[in-house]
Amino acid sequence: MLGVLAALALLGGLGAWQARRIYTLPGPLAEERAVVVPRGGAEGIARTLAAAGVIDDPRAFALAAWWTQAGGRPLRAAEFSFPARASLAEVLRILREGRPVQRRLTIPEGFTARQILALLERTEGLTGEVPPIEEGALLPETYAFQWGDSRAGIVRRAEAAMAQALAEAWERRAEGLPLATPREALVLAAIVERETGVPEERPRIAAVFLNRLRRGMPLQSDPTVIYAVAAGGPFERAITRADLERDSPFNTYRVRGLPPAPIAAPGREALIAVTRPASTDEFYFVATGDGGHVFARTLEEHNRNVARWRARGQ
Repeated sequence: MLGVLAALALLGGLGAWQARRIYTLPGPLAEERAVVVPRGGAEGIARTLAAAGVIDDPRAFALAAWWTQAGGRPLRAAEFSFPARASLAEVLRILREGRPVQRRLTIPEGFTARQILALLERTEGLTGEVPPIEEGALLPETYAFQWGDSRAGIVRRAEAAMAQALAEAWERRAEGLPLATPREALVLAAIVERETGVPEERPRIAAVFLNRLRRGMPLQSDPTVIYAVAAGGPFERAITRADLERDSPFNTYRVRGLPPAPIAAPGREALIAVTRPASTDEFYFVATGDGGHVFARTLEEHNRNVARWRARGQ
């Protein structure tokens, strides 16, 4: 290896030819690999790359970095993806000009603040503490980030995305909605999001709740009862009569109108559903057990649906 180092150091005559050969030879990496490159200069980077199997010899890398530094960009600290058999030339190009690895974090629709907090805390590559999260304030979406980005930064981006999505939905709302503010639309959208696992049902579910609000009827939404009991935490049992009678502003079986705050984070489609609902005079629905619902205009029809679907579930 001393001959290689000498060749890399000598930039004239036969030494330059040998140096270029070493500089462009395929490297030892068997398959593509992402590596978190630390701060600390060429020697520290070389040790990290050697430990990851990207390069053979840290000394050769350090000399090659020194050899090519004139007029070039500095070596950057970030997470980079190196292709199989990357040469020293390719490794240095990636470190100076390559795009860092883009990681992705998906906030699922209908997640509560507690669930989002746990998701952010366990996401590898993010740094720092999670700031306080207001229920329903973050837009469920996929967010790209780089290794070392902050959790607080993701929260700020998701908050801004929700504010924009809510403003757009409210601006394009249908006329005559029994909703006075964008905040009320957000609260109802969270209920719609938690009520159905069938995306196509959202506008119809929203219409039922809006019809009930117009009539002054209680919403009687099971997800609000669950939130009243578990406050956004785990709830892995059937709702009981005691739950339905629980004294809470979130219990829409006891309190008419909307809850005082969202019960989860609604997605864009749920926001659109409550601001541009389906046109229907239905007031009731019952779950079918597969994520969907059967709808009814009258209480009599609804009671028949309930009896039929309960019989099927036995």
